[in-house]
Amino acid sequence: MPININNLSFTYDQGLAFEKNALININFHVEKGEIIGIIGQSGSGKSTLIQHLNGLIKPQSKGVVIVDGIDLADPATDLSKIRQQVGIVFQYPETQLFEESIEKDVAFGPKNLGFSKEEIEVLVKDSLSLVGLDYTKYVGRSPLLLSGGEKRRVAIAGILAMKPEYLVLDEPTAGLDPFAKEEILKEIIRINQSRNTAVILVSHDMDEIAEIAERIYVLKKGSIVLEGSTETVFSNFEYMESLGLSLPETMKILHELSLCYNGISLHKFNMNETVDEIIKYLNYKKNHGN
Repeated sequence: MPININNLSFTYDQGLAFEKNALININFHVEKGEIIGIIGQSGSGKSTLIQHLNGLIKPQSKGVVIVDGIDLADPATDLSKIRQQVGIVFQYPETQLFEESIEKDVAFGPKNLGFSKEEIEVLVKDSLSLVGLDYTKYVGRSPLLLSGGEKRRVAIAGILAMKPEYLVLDEPTAGLDPFAKEEILKEIIRINQSRNTAVILVSHDMDEIAEIAERIYVLKKGSIVLEGSTETVFSNFEYMESLGLSLPETMKILHELSLCYNGISLHKFNMNETVDEIIKYLNYKKNHGN
């Protein structure tokens, strides 16, 4: 069953002079196995929205949040179980690594959930493998001695060890070099495909959203102003720019080429597909002259 949010509104400092409407009539859903992108400028409501997904913020008087048929506003709901199902990795999660070894850090969540020692060992191995870290090489090392990209992977592995059905990633590649970014994106796709884990990806990087997201929600001042397939959202060139959101670099290139040759597809998001379209354009120029 999916995550469903219906008509959700949320106001910070409600009833006070400085109250702020952070979310306004939000309708949002995620099916298991999907990769969803959430984009918008700072202050658009992205962080408030994702904190509703596992009950870190509970709905106020308007709107409901349902996770696999369970109403998060119901006083009888066990939010600890919801937070196992919906794991959130916040921005710069490596700052939250605190154990003396990687093994202990990744094992912290499942240990608190009551898994047996044998189960925890398997979960730690599997979770490290999913993020591309070899168990025998890394298990006894201190998280403090890792690179930024490695720390990020360990933090994600710690959430994966709790076997969530939904994985929420808030700016997972922020501050990483291009190589580390690409590696993190590969691991996200691997997690999605190997476990059928739904991924909700919040990012300012339009290229990474375009590369892996199937559907996208665009937020502005607490409202969803655009929603649809990746192709649909990024095809709205002028509207996206009016929101202060840049297009993926690949689409910028293809858009410029399409002004000269209408055989160019504007709906290619990864670099290999873009290169194919550029070659198509160059062949057209070669055969038809300048």
